[in-house]
Amino acid sequence: MKFNWIGIFVGAAAAALTAFSSAAAEDFAPNTTVSIVTQSGPGGGNDVFGRALIAAMEKEKLATVRYLILNKVGGGSTNAMNYIKEKAGDSHTLGLFASVFVSDPLVQKEATTSLQDLTPIANLILEPALIVVNADSPYKTLKDFIDAAKADPNKFKQSGGSPLARDAVVRHVLMSATNAQWSLISFATGGERISAVLGGHTDLMIIEASEAGQLIQAGKLRPLAAVSDTHIDGFTDVPTIKEAGYDVKLPPQARGIVGPPGMPKEAVAYYQDLLQRTTQTPTWKQYLADNHLQDAFLPADKLGPFLKDYADLMRQIFIDAGIEVVR
Repeated sequence: MKFNWIGIFVGAAAAALTAFSSAAAEDFAPNTTVSIVTQSGPGGGNDVFGRALIAAMEKEKLATVRYLILNKVGGGSTNAMNYIKEKAGDSHTLGLFASVFVSDPLVQKEATTSLQDLTPIANLILEPALIVVNADSPYKTLKDFIDAAKADPNKFKQSGGSPLARDAVVRHVLMSATNAQWSLISFATGGERISAVLGGHTDLMIIEASEAGQLIQAGKLRPLAAVSDTHIDGFTDVPTIKEAGYDVKLPPQARGIVGPPGMPKEAVAYYQDLLQRTTQTPTWKQYLADNHLQDAFLPADKLGPFLKDYADLMRQIFIDAGIEVVR
């Protein structure tokens, strides 16, 4: 199956703008503090994103009660998803999902809660990335690098993190499609991954566009391709992976909001409406522009099928890569 992620989000957002009725939303309003649960610790990616979301709602005077980040770390996303599931029927608990919420239940036996067990509310963004090399690298294009990796298997090294993270997934997909081979060197932090490329200890990395900007402008990194279906704002001269010559299926890096099982439909409608209005504000649009993020609002009725397709694609990628899948 071929996925046009941008097309899915653009079409759904347009439909939601014209067809969404706020009648159900008017039947509910939170009357106490709302917790937004994230698997990240303070300062982690989802934690930072959640705080930016709350700040936008507050600045634009859309929040009628307090919204607080609740950090439930441990087991990847397992502790966070279990906590949300335990809040079944609660209208004052939300979950902020990221790609780890999709991958963990596929490979961790103890991760018995999946996104399909929770209540979809809205997707918010897609987070594009860039494939980069040291600016002194001889490789000017993605094809240059892949051709070199095919000619000399496992000579080259990619900076990475978890073997289940987006950078590792992109590596698996590209190697499967091209028969090239290169190794993944895992580092605990993004700073270490960048330092390894800058120091010549690794040859390649996949980095969020927001992190890469200053290093590219300073002439320290060279972008080879965008991990995105479309050009990334601020890097419009960088080809997408497809434009670079590789028409492969890559899962999106999506972030959005879910609720506990059995959340009343009136609460779902309220939060969907609140989030949609937030995404249309100048504060939110500036946040996306500053961080090279892509607006990708998807309403509740479209989010459930999207998350299933997302999980199905990730499962097949893991199987093809020889990673044990438990469900």
